[in-house]
Amino acid sequence: MKTKITLLLTFLFIGLNFGFAQQDEECMTKLSIFHEYTKAKNYDAAYEPWMAVRNKCPKFNNAIYVDGEKILEHKIDKATGTDKVALINDLLKLWEQRAEYFASKTPKGEYAAQAAQLMYDNRETLGKSNEELYNSFDSAYKLDKASFTNPKSLYTYFSLMVDLYDAGKKPASDLFNKYDDIVEKVEDEVKNYSGKLNKLIEKEDAGTALTSKEGKYKRFYESYLKAYDQISGSVDAKLGGRANCENLIPLYQKDFEENKNNAVWLQRAAGNMSGKDCTDDPLFFKLVNAYHEISPSANSAFYLGILKDKEGNSSEAISFYKQAISLETDSFKKAKLNNRIGLKLKSRGSYGQARSFFREALKLNPSNGRPYLSIAAMYAKSANNCGQSNFDKRAVYWLAAAEARKAARVDPTQKKNAAKSVANYNAKAPQKSEIFSSGRAGETIKIGCWIGASVTVPSI
Repeated sequence: MKTKITLLLTFLFIGLNFGFAQQDEECMTKLSIFHEYTKAKNYDAAYEPWMAVRNKCPKFNNAIYVDGEKILEHKIDKATGTDKVALINDLLKLWEQRAEYFASKTPKGEYAAQAAQLMYDNRETLGKSNEELYNSFDSAYKLDKASFTNPKSLYTYFSLMVDLYDAGKKPASDLFNKYDDIVEKVEDEVKNYSGKLNKLIEKEDAGTALTSKEGKYKRFYESYLKAYDQISGSVDAKLGGRANCENLIPLYQKDFEENKNNAVWLQRAAGNMSGKDCTDDPLFFKLVNAYHEISPSANSAFYLGILKDKEGNSSEAISFYKQAISLETDSFKKAKLNNRIGLKLKSRGSYGQARSFFREALKLNPSNGRPYLSIAAMYAKSANNCGQSNFDKRAVYWLAAAEARKAARVDPTQKKNAAKSVANYNAKAPQKSEIFSSGRAGETIKIGCWIGASVTVPSI
């Protein structure tokens, strides 16, 4: 009896597998066909076999959704009117199906933001209002902030908020809160990609060549850092004068009592007032002291340093700046603090001290080239004061150019700025004819004053 049952189950199992195998074979054949067409960018030919597999075997392979996205985007670009609307809606549906059948390969925030961006890019065709579109982006952000990382979508999200504010449909508090959200999110992503790029830069600096795979990753990280740098500037430009002292001070004054024990609110308010140079107003003093009292931190200590600077008390300011650095445990944020302090000291002509902070910033985050450009600018500014002869003074520009070149090497966002700086400094340094007539080619010149460095006269 047991033998008969076993045989029956075996035949049933084989029969079921045969049925599935037939279905899989048909789907596999058509998948292979549409995938080859897609690789060849023959999307029109790919459409029919792709739809057949999508409808019959939606769980079969993620290629249905990866290739399907390309196929539908191609058809959307060519379509008009109601056909275009139908195709856009089908792409939105495709992403929903992908999330249903391949959830682990479909980050929620990423694809929800992608859907919102598609609707935004086709807003006239779809008849979508700014409010509807903003709500789509807002839902995506709240659904899964971690995977909502696309630079273009982050900018679109904020841009819609500004448009709604201008139309009187969002209050100033919402505008500035969303600005803070986006700025912090962009900084998180810059930190992420900078950390990955730093490891590769450190490997190169140690004299080890990158593998082919690492080289590809390096270009990938650089492209994202450039995109976030561009978006960061665009977000600030879109906000424009809306975040001036005339708007910020009454808003934060009105909300201070309600938020005086809210460390996040105090930090953001103080940060925005500092960023917009509203630090002369008594409200900044109130914000900073309240923030430092309930949550002593790197940021609060830095703002206290700004207050001491405003009072003309440089030594106490430096003390608070150093305290800020000691309180910060995150190396990326510590690098940022060192750079900000360096900029403060640079602006008041304390070049030697500023350079120390810039160099520390570079140790902590070597893929940020801005400190190199700041050091280069200080060298150039000191050329007249650091050298015995006119030739030696102008030789300082070679040092400045060398620092600017370092910025171009490590930081994809500063390549153009660095190239302009290098050209400018080299034009001010002794030229070939002067080197020839001086007879000093190959000579090492010691640069005195605060610079305390040497430079070799180029050979001609």
